[in-house]
Amino acid sequence: MTITSIDSRPTAVPTELVRGRGGGGPAPKRIVVAYGFWIFILSDFVLFSGLFAAYAVLSGNTAGGPSGAELFNLRNVFIETMCLLFSSYTCGLGALSAERRQPARFLIFAAVTFVLGAVFLFIEASEFAGMVAKGAGPSRSAFLSGFFTLVGTHGVHVTGGLIWLIYLAAQVVVKGLRAAVLRRLLCWSLFWHALDIVWVGVFTLVYLMGDFR
Repeated sequence: MTITSIDSRPTAVPTELVRGRGGGGPAPKRIVVAYGFWIFILSDFVLFSGLFAAYAVLSGNTAGGPSGAELFNLRNVFIETMCLLFSSYTCGLGALSAERRQPARFLIFAAVTFVLGAVFLFIEASEFAGMVAKGAGPSRSAFLSGFFTLVGTHGVHVTGGLIWLIYLAAQVVVKGLRAAVLRRLLCWSLFWHALDIVWVGVFTLVYLMGDFR
């Protein structure tokens, strides 16, 4: 009888397979963070989609109160829109400056972006105050409830974005443009550009279409 011996020596297994990472290795942390933040932004788009849908349903229910055509000042809204769109441009220039490790240029563009965002909020707050002074507050009609909720939610996001920008600018001054700071700047720029996209929808659905009702 012939006995066949079996080699009991352990077979080496590639480390990548043991860790479940495949042959390509883990994705860079910058990509992982950006991917996770995109999921957050998409969830925010879902929120605004619901608010847009609610406004579309309620926009015709003025309950005998003023309509959008009577309340909206398209000149001011156009200035608001230009401020926010141009702030997206300066945000992009700031992001490029950060990538090129130019902190001074980044801080300049961040300051311009902040000022433009602050002007946007000032005009929006003035619009809200003027409407409330005319008795056209959010409790006046379903249309105004939908309007204040949609536009106000966007304004809260812009306010949060400006506070976040101050925090990031302080980090650049204190820590410099290190990798962790650059990742945070990437997330902030994605957030700010997303707010511009939402505002284009607000400008079109609420103000332009509302002015012709």
